[in-house]
Amino acid sequence: MFGKMREHLVGTIGEIRDAGLYKSERVIGSPQNSSISVASGNVLNFCANNYLGLADHPEVIAAARDALDRWGFGMASVRFICGTQQIHKDLEDALSNFLGAEDTILYSSCFDANGGLFETLLGAEDAVISDELNHASIIDGIRLSKAKRYRYKNRDMADLEAQLKDAADARYRLIATDGVFSMDGYLAPLDEICDLADRYDALVMVDDSHAVGFVGPDGAGTPSLFGVKDRVDIITGTLGKALGGASGGYVSARREIVELLRQRSRPYLFSNSLAPSVTAASLKALELIGTSSDLRDKLAANTQLFRTKMTEAGFDILPGTHPISPVMIGDAAEAGRLADKLLELGVYVIGFSYPVVPHGKARIRTQLSAAHSTEDVEHAVAAFREARTALS
Repeated sequence: MFGKMREHLVGTIGEIRDAGLYKSERVIGSPQNSSISVASGNVLNFCANNYLGLADHPEVIAAARDALDRWGFGMASVRFICGTQQIHKDLEDALSNFLGAEDTILYSSCFDANGGLFETLLGAEDAVISDELNHASIIDGIRLSKAKRYRYKNRDMADLEAQLKDAADARYRLIATDGVFSMDGYLAPLDEICDLADRYDALVMVDDSHAVGFVGPDGAGTPSLFGVKDRVDIITGTLGKALGGASGGYVSARREIVELLRQRSRPYLFSNSLAPSVTAASLKALELIGTSSDLRDKLAANTQLFRTKMTEAGFDILPGTHPISPVMIGDAAEAGRLADKLLELGVYVIGFSYPVVPHGKARIRTQLSAAHSTEDVEHAVAAFREARTALS
């Protein structure tokens, strides 16, 4: 029975390979850090979401280890049955305080948080107006709802206003946007979005996965950066990037929204609770972020240095200040060859191509970390130059 499908799958996979779009998984033999071990030896890591270098921070690891002894390995249950420990409530409270939200609900991932949000809150008489470059989890979450769907051009406020006008007959209108667009490093103009939301009586939802922990004067993300903490109704995010880099996600929002999610959100109701060790380690990560700005300052300095040096070297790097610093290549196969050559030169990066980014816009999405030294950054730039020369 599988024979016919096997032929189809083999053909499809072959087409992916021939187009230079095949995604191989490199095996890492060490903890996540600025330097990691792979088959070819130790290399500098310039593509992880480990923005603040907390993935192997000794205090974060110690908190996880202590939680194993005190709270056990796993919950073996969902939250409403017997899967809620005090540390889960402590983390939800800590996130609410950090983000300036009324309440927070934890999920096993931000993908699940976005997947369980829209269908719980909205019905067929409602509308979602979504940025065209929003993360796949937002797109999938919206598809699960029965709400009418509108899409506006990336960060285009005139188009957003036009879509809001088109959705004028909806009961509720919800604007959905990434805080930081993960393939480009661009920031959503949340102040302008909130102004339009006020004008057209809409709610605002922000997925701040690539900002929470290091963007804004207090590290609380893009709502903090744009001064709209009290005007954003829903924030979703992950614990798997700057906040320790493990797993888990959350929705921080108006109290009544969170209360309904606890009652109706399917990924929350039917998924095991977040592991105690991850929960405790995430609490420690928040504590470290709130204690000092040193890691945020180091990340900003590394980002500025890399972007400046790469621009001086003649690379086409998308403008901005975010540690996501895409080096634009265009051709998918060329991006893959460049990434392979950089690995030979001791720098671990990945070529991003379709369907992760549009056809013809392949890139090396470099990502800076507070764990990188100045020498690491300069070495990476030198490797890019050498790889370009070798492949030209």
